[in-house]
Amino acid sequence: MNHLLLLLPITLSLFFTPCLSNSNTNTNKLKFKEAPEFYNSRHCPSIEKNDILCSEEGVQVAMTLDRTYLRGSMAAILSVLQHSSCPQNIFFHFVASSNSTTLLHSTISTTFPYLNFHLYPFRHDVVAGLISTSIRAALDCPLNYARSYLPNLLPLCVKRVVYLDSDLVLVDDIAKLAKTPLHKNAVLAAPEYCNANFTSYFTPTFWSNPSLSLTFADRNACYFNTGVMVIHLERWRLGDYTTKIEEWMEVQKRMRIYELGSLPPFLLVFAGNIVPVDHRWNQHGLGGDNFRGLCRDLHPGPVSLLHWSGKGKPWVRLDANRPCPLDALWAPYDLLQTPFSLDS
Repeated sequence: MNHLLLLLPITLSLFFTPCLSNSNTNTNKLKFKEAPEFYNSRHCPSIEKNDILCSEEGVQVAMTLDRTYLRGSMAAILSVLQHSSCPQNIFFHFVASSNSTTLLHSTISTTFPYLNFHLYPFRHDVVAGLISTSIRAALDCPLNYARSYLPNLLPLCVKRVVYLDSDLVLVDDIAKLAKTPLHKNAVLAAPEYCNANFTSYFTPTFWSNPSLSLTFADRNACYFNTGVMVIHLERWRLGDYTTKIEEWMEVQKRMRIYELGSLPPFLLVFAGNIVPVDHRWNQHGLGGDNFRGLCRDLHPGPVSLLHWSGKGKPWVRLDANRPCPLDALWAPYDLLQTPFSLDS
């Protein structure tokens, strides 16, 4: 997509997922405008509304919903719908903490009254005992690990899904990403970054232990960002990959083999065994903090998805009147109606 198209005005009526307890945002005070309805183009397959959940002709999208970052989620949903050729053929699978489902279901239904979606409660005790303290407390939230349990949460009829983080926007048709060919045995597809220092994601304890480091001996292991993935759920279930991830988390509890949260177990299980996707589908790292001018720029090449991974979120910087230049590309998708006030 031409970069100039990203800057065109959009006329509207308008992860990582940190722990709610770590935020000073009172999400009950956030109000969102009702998003416009988007319609299928003529070439879209006709799918009965009741059949979209299990339809392989439609697009299945999975996201975690966190009350703290709901504003980002709303923008992400809007961007998916706005740039889709067949928005009525998209079904959203939302996973949220069990104690937040009522509020979040109501908010989604009010903001997107036409949306095809289901909300799945995620019990924190499923994973809480497996989580080790990481270098950033925000990464220790149980909901950050929910993506590892998608095959258990979603109906068996859902065979593949596009997983998206909440701090991103699409500027291209998600159907193109959803149609990524997954060869016979592939479980995951995602943009790979083989120039990244892969060794830095694990501790010296890991690399000095042959029984651990040989995990990557026969694999061309490259870093990939778990915020944008195409997942073949049926093959995941058959291979019981959730258990494989949990086994590495158990090792981490005993030996401290990595410092980050939910990413390293994914790398240990899948790095070197995924289908690479064009980098245009995850222009990540835009959440690099703007402290001392450390704003990130786009990577060279075309852009289909902008991802504010990192500490700095565009809505926070915009509200603080300290935005990075690329935060202006997120702003047109912001559906917030009543800004939160610390004084209210």
